[in-house]
Amino acid sequence: MFQISDLTDLRTLSETSELEFKLAQGKDGQGKLPDDFWPTYSSMANCRGGYVVLGIRERKGEFTVAGIPDINTVKKQLFDLAGNSKKVSVNLLTNHSVQTVTLDGKNVLVIEIPIARREQKPVYLNNQPMTETWFRIHDGDHRCSEEQVRRMMAEQVEESRDNRIVQHFDMNDISLDSLHAYRNLLSASNPNHPALELDNFAFLRSIGGYRKDRQTGLEGMTLAGILMFGTWEAIQDVAPNYFVDYQERPEARTERRWVDRLCPDGTWSGNVFDFYRRTYRKLIADLKVPFELKEGIRQDDTQIHTALREALVNTLVHADYSGRISIMIVKRPDLFGFRNPGLMRVPPEQAIKGYESDCRNRLMHQMFLIIGAGERSGSGIPKIFSGWKWANWRIPRLYEKTEPEQTLLELSIGNLVSEEIANLLHAKFGDKVDHLNELERSIVITAAVEKWIDHERACQLTSLHSREVTLALPRLVSSGLLVSHGEKRNKSYTLPGQDLPSPEEVFGVNPLSTDNSILIDGQIITDRGNLITDNDDLITDNELEIGSEHERDAFGRFITSKLPYPYVDNLDCLSPILRQQLEDASALARKKKRLSNEVMDEMILTLCNGHYMPLSVISKLMERTPQNLREKQLVPLVKAGKIRLAFPHARRHKRQGYISGK
Repeated sequence: MFQISDLTDLRTLSETSELEFKLAQGKDGQGKLPDDFWPTYSSMANCRGGYVVLGIRERKGEFTVAGIPDINTVKKQLFDLAGNSKKVSVNLLTNHSVQTVTLDGKNVLVIEIPIARREQKPVYLNNQPMTETWFRIHDGDHRCSEEQVRRMMAEQVEESRDNRIVQHFDMNDISLDSLHAYRNLLSASNPNHPALELDNFAFLRSIGGYRKDRQTGLEGMTLAGILMFGTWEAIQDVAPNYFVDYQERPEARTERRWVDRLCPDGTWSGNVFDFYRRTYRKLIADLKVPFELKEGIRQDDTQIHTALREALVNTLVHADYSGRISIMIVKRPDLFGFRNPGLMRVPPEQAIKGYESDCRNRLMHQMFLIIGAGERSGSGIPKIFSGWKWANWRIPRLYEKTEPEQTLLELSIGNLVSEEIANLLHAKFGDKVDHLNELERSIVITAAVEKWIDHERACQLTSLHSREVTLALPRLVSSGLLVSHGEKRNKSYTLPGQDLPSPEEVFGVNPLSTDNSILIDGQIITDRGNLITDNDDLITDNELEIGSEHERDAFGRFITSKLPYPYVDNLDCLSPILRQQLEDASALARKKKRLSNEVMDEMILTLCNGHYMPLSVISKLMERTPQNLREKQLVPLVKAGKIRLAFPHARRHKRQGYISGK
């Protein structure tokens, strides 16, 4: 439970997306559970949990304690409705979930909303799962699409997604070359394994590639068997969205060229097992890490080899093969990147700690374990982090994107603290750095290396609860080690003397070009080593291209390493598909001059989803005056935290960009 003792705590904790403040006074001022509490309850339960504080008034970024005079009535309303299945599908609250706190002599209510278990999701309202299931994006509550709801329902009923029996497939759909290669690996790692004595069909059955459901009598190939060892035609029939892609980039900068690529092209099976064994060899080729000695004997398989092998296996066995995006592995001189469709079943911070696992494709995981690839449940991610720590490389970055749903892991091979960074920090701060705890030290080092840091990035540096990050950042500001920029959840931090990029730095030196080469799949690997994917529904291709510092992506959006997301600067530069989607999304505004603020807000949130968009472009799409849009829509949306700014310290700049859904 968050500890709140005064207004300073409120201002500090307001930076996290896991905290929401609501007034809850009702018409008579005595207290009433607000109606908009329940979408927040649903969204937090379906995501990573959080806290709602009732009795706080927020105005222009400032918090005051309004209090709840009749707090017992609000508590009763809360528990009555939480226990009403017609109101909410799952009651996650207990007496320990609710805490009364006195601030300035007034009572407020702190409600902890836990994460719903996979078996309880989706958490929805009013008996309407398809229309009243909510999801947390940044610090806002958003309705889930039907696709998201159906995916949660599938996750709910299927412990393992890959043990499903797929009918009308047989041994003709299995690549015997792949199966023989797997048998050879098993023979090398465990020559006495009893399955090695079996024929191919019996062998496949013994490892889970074929099974019989004893309850229904149904038998046949499993999804795991086809994905692991199937022919390309069979895989396409059983998983139409399946695509695997490895790309090796020659530079640590954003550029288009790749020097090696592995994807299904007709020259090999394209199945998961063949992709694993071919990709792993490429990942470890020319790996420059010191060898280890064990009892005086050189060990070629170092902790880095183990970490890369586990990262690759993790990507493959935790992937949601019904998802819309491809599995992507990227190798650069400064970075290994891993992307798989689907969110993690266990929160990232828990996965980093280990001991808890909920594998999406358990049969495939077992198949890898049998041949000595992968780690036992709950130990894989800690092995990756410990391997990188052994090499004194930067802390890995494990995070999720919600639309389309995907999990990303970035393994930077830059030193955690290079001599240059160490000298910089000691020149600025003397021995103050030496007295920081591990979390504070990681935050300051990351701010020095990556030029800035925010709450989200800081959370990725530790397995501690996000509250510890929330409290550490203002401590570092108070001690003079960091300087804050922006307000509330839009806050970013730099070292003293370093500034966030200004519009002039981004746009002023190199004018935007209209004939730059494009990206495919909307994905960028930035100079900072961040693996960034778009959050819109436009990603359909299965390729990845990398643009130079001033480029345009596949949709014609301006991209630069100085901004974390694309920027829509010119409608004429956009691809026909993106321009059409933006025009369709704003068509109602052009047809009807009188629309409610709610309709206009939703339209702007859609237009700004997945990229920055300046007021000039929004105005053109909606055929509204810029001043009207700024005052009635954009300013309130920014204050509500539903839209973020590209340049929070230059709010009224003509190049200011607005983004939603981050």
